[in-house]
Amino acid sequence: MDQSSTSNNTTKDPVNVYIWDLDETLILLKSLLTGAYAEALNGLKDSQTGVKIGKFWEKLILQVCDEHYFYEQIENYNEPFIDSLLEYDDGRDLSGYDFSNDGLSPPFDDSIKRKLAYRHRVIAQKYEQGLHNILDEKTIKLWSDHYDLTDNFTDGWLSSARAFLEQASGKSGVPTPCQLSSGMTTDSTDAKTQNIHFLVTSGSLIPSLVKLQLFRLDDFFSYKQVYSSWEVGKLQCFTWIKARFGGPSVRFCVIGDGFEECEAAERMRWPFIQIDLQPNGPHRFPGLTMDLVGHYIDVVYDTSDAKKDDE
Repeated sequence: MDQSSTSNNTTKDPVNVYIWDLDETLILLKSLLTGAYAEALNGLKDSQTGVKIGKFWEKLILQVCDEHYFYEQIENYNEPFIDSLLEYDDGRDLSGYDFSNDGLSPPFDDSIKRKLAYRHRVIAQKYEQGLHNILDEKTIKLWSDHYDLTDNFTDGWLSSARAFLEQASGKSGVPTPCQLSSGMTTDSTDAKTQNIHFLVTSGSLIPSLVKLQLFRLDDFFSYKQVYSSWEVGKLQCFTWIKARFGGPSVRFCVIGDGFEECEAAERMRWPFIQIDLQPNGPHRFPGLTMDLVGHYIDVVYDTSDAKKDDE
């Protein structure tokens, strides 16, 4: 499960690697279901409306996972990233493969790993295709309407997070294979700086990929840039990401809402920005800006550079 050979950036150009949490950072779901979002706004939002919206997303996420992403079959086999079992995939043509009757069951031996690798290959292909090529028109309409409803209820949290990623990326769209193989994704608005986005979520892998699609964020995260820390922890995922990039010009920044990513960022000596639901604050959407994120990065890395100069 070594990720160090996936890509190795040795460019001298400045590189910012943003490592994002998903839930309660780029999207809101748990806080809608528990009423925490409405509570943070001191009664300005109806908590029951938030709960209703959250339950819709829960149902749709599970529906897409089960009907299109084998989740009912593989939910007990969570992997930290899609390519984790790639060595077991023998490249077999899966066009006539019977996924419903191939005997996917314990023990977790090489045979099971190969069958899981087949499913991961199909999942990766479907993720790249996009949900508009998978779901029927009725479901797409329902999904679109509830996205707009959720964005309105949260005062533009979803669209603001997407707009931030667009600005940080310089352009929308999934990175090309060439960019991925070189360790690069998309150019930032500063042509001299490369901005790379990774997602490290504490949720299980397949639902997290589906969430990225349903919340219109899959343009910014290839499946190769998505990690689940469910089994291995965030520190391990951060270590894998760091191993994918080398060179003195690379700077990392972690953005999330939880203690685990904060602690892991501290262990890695990376800046951490904690997202907060409180209204009118800078650490939320809308609110977070590239200037603010850049300030956090500069403070940590300029201080580190100054210490090196003094030594």
